[in-house]
Amino acid sequence: MLVTFRSTATESITMFHDVAVALLKMMGATGHVPGALDPEDVPAALARLEAAVAQLKAQPPQPQPANPAKDKDRDDEEERELPVALHTRAFPLIGLLKRAAAANAEVMWTAGS
Repeated sequence: MLVTFRSTATESITMFHDVAVALLKMMGATGHVPGALDPEDVPAALARLEAAVAQLKAQPPQPQPANPAKDKDRDDEEERELPVALHTRAFPLIGLLKRAAAANAEVMWTAGS
């Protein structure tokens, strides 16, 4: 499932549901989809998200458990792909929130594209 974030101040962005819910909770929202922030609530949500992202960046990356079924098909020298970190996935939403805060605009999120 996908979640789309919208604001009249900027373009919309779409994320996977689990990532979007995690970021919403970091912003101080309930994590329920659909939802919205009034213009006066956007700066505080942005500050909470930026603080949470800074904490994530300060933590060392967590190793991923090996998957023997997938590893069997790989060459020994081939490197495993690391998952995209949550703080990296937050970057587009932080940009949207910054533009919405600057324009004193609302932010809404809905299921789907």
